[in-house]
Amino acid sequence: MKNLVRLIIAGILICPLMGIAISCSEEADCSMTARPMVQCYLYKITTENQYVQNDTLDSLTVTAYGTDSVIINNQKKVHGLSLPLRYATDSTKLVFRYSKTQSDTLVIRHSNTPYFLSMDCGYQLKQSITSVSHTRIKLDSIDIANKEAGIYGKENIKLFY
Repeated sequence: MKNLVRLIIAGILICPLMGIAISCSEEADCSMTARPMVQCYLYKITTENQYVQNDTLDSLTVTAYGTDSVIINNQKKVHGLSLPLRYATDSTKLVFRYSKTQSDTLVIRHSNTPYFLSMDCGYQLKQSITSVSHTRIKLDSIDIANKEAGIYGKENIKLFY
């Protein structure tokens, strides 16, 4: 009989504690739905045999055109870039500054498609690159490798210098 009373008292104490622990856990994980970024890598084409090689810029500053937003601030030995696309418009204009006197402008046209993720996370945007144009101060050409901007670092744009 004493064991039965102890079991009932233990059940009365443990059940509410288990209920509190289980009810406080979050099931929604919105961290995997971070902002999609355009992943760019730098390349050069050798003149003698037209072979594509990885390239590195000594210094690069990237700013959003028409704003004071600095995306990359004087980064050294740049090989890869993660660039955001604008949510409110269908084009993003970026200025690549190599030095005080040399800069290129990159215009990425894209589509923004909202989709419902969940009640906890709300709406997100799928961003797809439709075209890219640029000036040719140091930047020679551009190739779109993958149109869908994402969160996993898959290469979207190849920049040839």
